[in-house]
Amino acid sequence: MLDHVSISHQSGLILWSRSFTPAFASLAQTPASPVNALVREVFIEGKVRGEDASFERDGYNVRWTMENGLGLVFVVVFPALLPLTYIPALLTRTKQLFLSLFQQYIQTLVDTLSATSGVLTEAAGSALRVLQQRMDDERWAQIFDRCLRNCEGDQARRPAQTPISLHRQAQLSAASGASTPGVPDTPTDSVTAEEIAKNVEALKSKMKGGRGKGGKGTGQTPSPSPSRKTGAAAKLMRKWGDSQVSAGDMAALDYSTPAPETPNGQGTPIDVEALVSRDAMGQRSKDGQYEVADWDFRGGKRAAAEDLPSEEEILARGTSRLTIDDKEDKEEVAGSSWSGIFSRLTGSKVLSKQDLQPVLAEMEKHLMDKNVAKDISEKMCDSVGAALVGKKLGGLSSVKSEVQSSLSSALTRVLTPKTSTDLLLDIQRKRSASTVSYDNALPDPYTLTFVGVNGVGKSTNLSKVCFWLLQNGLRVLIAACDTFRSGAVEQLRVHVRNLGALQDELGVGEKKVELYERGYGKDAAGIAKDAITYAKENKFDVVLIDTAGRMQDNEPLMRALAKLVTVNNPDKIIFVGEALVGNEAVDQLTKFDRALKDFSGAGTGGGQRKRGIDGIILTKFDTIDDKVGAALSMTYVTGQPILFVGCGQTYTDLRQLRVNHIVQALLN
Repeated sequence: MLDHVSISHQSGLILWSRSFTPAFASLAQTPASPVNALVREVFIEGKVRGEDASFERDGYNVRWTMENGLGLVFVVVFPALLPLTYIPALLTRTKQLFLSLFQQYIQTLVDTLSATSGVLTEAAGSALRVLQQRMDDERWAQIFDRCLRNCEGDQARRPAQTPISLHRQAQLSAASGASTPGVPDTPTDSVTAEEIAKNVEALKSKMKGGRGKGGKGTGQTPSPSPSRKTGAAAKLMRKWGDSQVSAGDMAALDYSTPAPETPNGQGTPIDVEALVSRDAMGQRSKDGQYEVADWDFRGGKRAAAEDLPSEEEILARGTSRLTIDDKEDKEEVAGSSWSGIFSRLTGSKVLSKQDLQPVLAEMEKHLMDKNVAKDISEKMCDSVGAALVGKKLGGLSSVKSEVQSSLSSALTRVLTPKTSTDLLLDIQRKRSASTVSYDNALPDPYTLTFVGVNGVGKSTNLSKVCFWLLQNGLRVLIAACDTFRSGAVEQLRVHVRNLGALQDELGVGEKKVELYERGYGKDAAGIAKDAITYAKENKFDVVLIDTAGRMQDNEPLMRALAKLVTVNNPDKIIFVGEALVGNEAVDQLTKFDRALKDFSGAGTGGGQRKRGIDGIILTKFDTIDDKVGAALSMTYVTGQPILFVGCGQTYTDLRQLRVNHIVQALLN
């Protein structure tokens, strides 16, 4: 029933493996192997990790357990559809047997690998050959086969639940612990069809009799509602009708003030200073590129040199931290035995689950307080605990400091981008590739599609990104593809007018931003396609596609969004979400990503690749202080980077996230 089993070291060295099916033996040599997915997602990215964890990939269920003291990983792969309940017991028995037989030989190999930083040198190769020879001498393959047969036999001997027993469980659950007439107390008694029918009737009568007073079916008539007020104290009702609205009615409802006239007759003047925040402006790099400021949880601005603490403050903080650590260590030492003290001083104390459990529970609560989704907090803490069980605690280091250090490393692994976040470089590469591929041909514009739920700030942050691109000298075309929401096109028109005024303020002569719109009620995919064609013909560098907000559970609207993606194949699909919604952000992002992957490319005969979310923009980041858990949750779910965060209402209120800043805010 198994497909594959292996024992390996965390450095990547395989000590023993066996594939039970030819299909998996050939699959194991490819990057699509479930074992390679385990290495990538667990040991490199730090996801889905636990002492005895599992995940499914391409029809296979991968289960594993670890021995952190020696850095060993025991892996079992089997078909996901098979209910193999003995797998945890098999992994535990296999680990116990393997360590009992070969622990001293493994320790020699691990010490050799540690001395060479995991590189398989001649000494390590010699230690590996000694271990494999010992495995042959002890007939390890036969020992594992016997262990597997015993585990399979235990599952075969375990009584399976029959439909009758399942029916009894449903009855007991429905009765909420109350005794039901006709149901025997012992679980091994048989139940006849007549008894089942009697029990069902008893439950129905009980449910009918339990309805509250005044409820449906009680025969009682609800009391009449009190009569409405009449006379002068009553609220005047609004008149609704089909009659034409008079000029007096319009004047009564007009609360707007007339716009002041300007000398040139252009209407209301634009206050350029109100559109940007000089304090939030970014900086020019050495090559002339405009870079937005970095987000910093201590103030939301770029961390300047004068904001750094002085050397005296750093030394004082270190002394204070040392005093706290010493106090924790003294408390631990005072409550331990002399053998425990000696093991701490010699660096031989081995961390156990009992040592880590209270600290991990506190750390999990801390992450949830930082707005991290509950299930992700649990997985992160399980990952840290699994990595520390069996490790030696050296010197006078406290358990809490070890957990914090390991959690910091895990957070850094998750948050580190797996793809490029340099949009300017990507734009330049596409422009160069188009010029080289087609002689004398116009380069294709770089397209960004902004998606998300209603009201998160897609149009506003699209305009902030547009201002950043204008600052870098790029020509930008904004495509108004939100043809549903009233005022969506007018909102973008105002943004384009404001950005044009800022462009004049910056002294740029050529018009670099335009709006492409076709009104309301039109097909968004067709408008986006026409906008891209127009941008190519008029030598625009970037096209920003604004889409209508939609809820993640609305399948027809998600299919329409996937159609826009399929027809136009944008370079990046950017999900815009709020930083203050916590678990809801994870649900939104997960369902958007899944819907795009399920529906994009439909009807193209498999020629169009499936698309998902390529990047994230988090809005309203200035409202959360240091509760940046949504950034961790979103990155953990999709593995995609956070490109920018919105921190205000002006066009300069756009920030870049640095991994170390997020980690500091989460652990603060």
